[in-house]
Amino acid sequence: MCGIVGYVGTNKAVPYLIEGLSKLEYRGYDSAGIAVNIGGAVKVIKAKGRLSNLERIVDMDMDTVLGIGHTRWATHGAPSDVNAHPHTNSNETIAVIHNGIIENYMEIKDWLINDKKCVFKSETDTEVIAHLIDYYYDGDLMSAVRKAADRMEGAYAIGVIAKDEPDRLVAVRKDSPLIVGLGVNENFIASDIPALLKYTRDILLIENDEFVDLSKDKVTIYNSLGQEQKREIYKVTWDIDAAEKEGFEHFTLKEIFEQPKGVRETLFRRLNAEDDLAMEGIRLTADELKNINKIYIVACGTAYHAGLVGRRAIEAFAKIPVECDVASEFRYRDPFIDERTLFIAVSQSGETLDTLQSLREAKRKGARVLSIVNVVGSSVARESDDLFYTWAGPEIGVASTKAFTTQLIAFYLIAMHFGRMNGKLTEEEFKTTITEMKTLPEKVTEVLAKSEEIQKLAAKQFNNEKVFFMGRGVDSDLAMEASLKLKEISYINSFAIPAGELKHGTIALIEDETFVVALATQDRLYDKMLSNIKEVKARGAHVFAIAKEGHLQIDKTADEVFYIPNTSDALAPLLAIIPMQLFAYYVSTLRGNDVDKPRNLAKSVTVE
Repeated sequence: MCGIVGYVGTNKAVPYLIEGLSKLEYRGYDSAGIAVNIGGAVKVIKAKGRLSNLERIVDMDMDTVLGIGHTRWATHGAPSDVNAHPHTNSNETIAVIHNGIIENYMEIKDWLINDKKCVFKSETDTEVIAHLIDYYYDGDLMSAVRKAADRMEGAYAIGVIAKDEPDRLVAVRKDSPLIVGLGVNENFIASDIPALLKYTRDILLIENDEFVDLSKDKVTIYNSLGQEQKREIYKVTWDIDAAEKEGFEHFTLKEIFEQPKGVRETLFRRLNAEDDLAMEGIRLTADELKNINKIYIVACGTAYHAGLVGRRAIEAFAKIPVECDVASEFRYRDPFIDERTLFIAVSQSGETLDTLQSLREAKRKGARVLSIVNVVGSSVARESDDLFYTWAGPEIGVASTKAFTTQLIAFYLIAMHFGRMNGKLTEEEFKTTITEMKTLPEKVTEVLAKSEEIQKLAAKQFNNEKVFFMGRGVDSDLAMEASLKLKEISYINSFAIPAGELKHGTIALIEDETFVVALATQDRLYDKMLSNIKEVKARGAHVFAIAKEGHLQIDKTADEVFYIPNTSDALAPLLAIIPMQLFAYYVSTLRGNDVDKPRNLAKSVTVE
């Protein structure tokens, strides 16, 4: 979603703003802009398209020590120079950057036009904020921002500068991510940590409904009542090099190849010297678990697909009923939640607004909340009762890869933890599964070593405009994630169904040379999948299958087969998804797409 940065200090602001925005490009955007206070005036420079378009027209040497910057992902109004942020009031004395949506902006806009005779230049909801702050401005920017926030409904993180306050930056957060960076004679705001890592590792995590007043030598945080808030400094310990490509052509490919490390980190951080579980972030006791009669797993996109796999793991190991739901629908169906409900939120960024709002609804109804997140100190993490960090490291590519596989590890461990606590998983079963899990990093490496096989497959299929994924059991869940990966970075019309549903309609789409990917990793359903492959082959399909080593009969049925190392049915999804990630990547590059920044998509979706 949109990225925001801000700087106030003693150095020239523009290089800080441009550098910060470059580190937020991964979030997805269609225009970029900056606003600075220079010579007692607010100057705005913005451009449609990539950040490089802005860099060509901006003077990096401008004599200004105060500025804000923005990368926009269009929600209100098409991508254009006019709709790009920052936005100002009519007299261009106040400039605003904004990540989120103002839900009642039309009501405010009509009032400003009809009663206050404001003239608007753009189609955005953000321009309303600038005019509203101007209406309340009487020489104190913080006071005006607070009064404007009282009128606004929706989700937002906002940064504001004013012509008459050349050494002051004001920010506010409501349901959209916002952090503050602390420097020496300089301070910063941003949407995300990578924007600031070049300049500081001392971060303040801003909570919901908080306002921030920044000057070069002071940062003050206020709550919604205007009371000053104390905040501990969060020290960033991961290296900025982790967010660089390190010789890979794209972040997406780098992150696919980082999966052995992510799986290893996520697993071994939870095992002690005796290979027993160390789940410090999960404080749920055995007695409390006995009181749980229902678990909801709620997430969006790839995290939702991880939840589908996780649902099967929890039901298998812990024998607790689980529902998995899409966050954007969950809270609108009035789900049955009470104090006997466990709500599991899954989000790579920990800022996904639909997931966050569903979490809050679940808490309001009395549920206990456990979150699986990758970003330490994120909103989902801070608002949860129990935590499982995935330790995947920074994920820059919009298409999630290593976050998915580490989320699977999280679910496997949580499922076994619950199973042991409620007595549904024997110690023998636990030890067998842990022993097998410890081999996964090496087995992931084995799969990646055969990437050339997938590259050759992609070279034959990259012009195919229709791809069909199918599987049975957990493979049907995995087919959904494989299809999503291909869709989001190659723009191919792919879809997925349980293979047993073929004869109930979908087989009508199969014709000569239809490309079908058949996931056949489940031992107990293997013969069924062979029959389903024969069904589509009989209608002319070209079938690429993924199966475990040793299942050689599939060679006689499918046209091409990729073998993953042998493992248990429960753990097979973690290995089977990797060739599909590679396939999506290679198809996308062969089609000439921008793999890391696919069109119309954002890394962190912080609006509904």
